[in-house]
Amino acid sequence: MSFLSDTLARVKPSPTIAVTTMAAELKAAGRDVIGLGAGEPDFDTPQNIKDAAIAAINAGKTKYTAPDGIPELKAAICAKFKRENGLTYVPNQISVGSGGKQNLYNALMATLNPGDEVIIPAPYWVSYPDMVLLAGGTPVAIEATLENAFKITPEQLEAAITPKTKWFIFNSPSNPTGAGYSRKQLKALTDVLMRHPHVWVMSDDMYEHLAYDDFEFCSPAEVEPGLYERTLTCNGVSKAYAMTGWRIGYAAGPKPLIDAMRKVQSQSTSNPCTISQWAAVEALNGPQDYLAPNAELFKRRRDLVVGMLNQIEGMTCPRPEGAFYVYPSIKGLIGKTTKGGKLISNDEDFATALLEETGVAVVFGAAFGLSPNFRISYATSDENLKEACTRIQDFCAALS
Repeated sequence: MSFLSDTLARVKPSPTIAVTTMAAELKAAGRDVIGLGAGEPDFDTPQNIKDAAIAAINAGKTKYTAPDGIPELKAAICAKFKRENGLTYVPNQISVGSGGKQNLYNALMATLNPGDEVIIPAPYWVSYPDMVLLAGGTPVAIEATLENAFKITPEQLEAAITPKTKWFIFNSPSNPTGAGYSRKQLKALTDVLMRHPHVWVMSDDMYEHLAYDDFEFCSPAEVEPGLYERTLTCNGVSKAYAMTGWRIGYAAGPKPLIDAMRKVQSQSTSNPCTISQWAAVEALNGPQDYLAPNAELFKRRRDLVVGMLNQIEGMTCPRPEGAFYVYPSIKGLIGKTTKGGKLISNDEDFATALLEETGVAVVFGAAFGLSPNFRISYATSDENLKEACTRIQDFCAALS
C-alpha cells in the first residue's frame, strides 16, 4: 500500500515553477540563460508600500490576526471594488489569503464533492485543473483556439454545462495568452450563465490593471448583476503592485461561501503574513498614479516581442489585450529538426531544445492545455527581451 495519498497521484507540480527552477540552476552553473517563464514584474515594490510594511514592524503589528484578514485591509478591499468595479461588498464578504491562489483553492475545497465538474477555458493557468483535482472535482476544459483569439464562445460554454457543473472559472486578461474579453463578449457568456442558476462563477481578475490599447477591463458580476450572489471575484496585489513575494490575495463573494472559505483557511495556514497585510492596505489606499505608466511599459514590451516573433516563418503570435504574456503558435515548426539534431515533435520538445541550445527558458503550451504553443512572460527588461527574441529567431531559422 502506498504511503502517499491517491489524490496526489492525480496532480502534477507546476510546470512554470519547474521551468523557472531549471533556468536558475543552469544560470548558477554558469550558463547564459534568459528566463521568460516567471509571471512576475521585474521592477521593485513601490516605496510607499515598503515604508508601510516597515512602519507596521516598528509599531509591533507582528501578531496573529483574524484568519482571513485584518479589518483595515478588508475595508480597503471593499473600497477598491466600489471605486474600480462598481461592486458593493461589506467586510464579512471578503476573504484575504496568502496569495491569490489560496483563495481559489479554499473556495474549491469548501464547495466541491466527488463528481462535481468545473469548466475551465483552455489555455488556462496551470494550477486551475490541479486545484480542482485536489479538491475532489473534475476539470472540464473548453478549447479557446487561436482562430477565436483564445476566447471561448457562448455556444461552447452552453455545450459544456451539465447538471454536475458547479463552477465556471473565468480569467481575463488571461494567463497564459493575455486575451481579454470585451464587455460585449463577456455579456454573451453571462447570458448563458443566467440560464443555469446552479453554476457559480469564479472570476480571477489578477491582471485587471494590465490592459492595453482600447481594451477596457470588466468583471462578470459587474457586467451581469444577476450573477452577484453566485460569483466569487478574486484579485490581489501581486501583479499590479509588484508584490508577488508578499503573498496577499483577496476574494469577495456571498457571505456563506466566504464563511466556508474562512473555515478551510483557519485549519490550514490561518492568517496571511501580518506585515504583508498592512503593506497591502497601503497598496490599495495609497497613490495609484504608477499603474498607468507601468501598463504603458508592458505594452511597449508586448509590441516588441510580438513584432519580433511574427518575423519568424512558421510562428504566429497574436497581440494580446492585457497581462504580460504572449502565447505564439509553432504549428508551422512541428516536424522540423534543430541545429543540434533534436526533432521538434511537440511544443515541449521545442521549449526543451530552445533552452538547451540557446539558453532561453519558456513554458511549453501543453502545460496550459493547448498545443502547439509556448508562453513567454515579457515582464523583464527590453534588453533581455530583444536578446531572447533574437536567439529564438536564430534558433528557428536554423531548423531544417
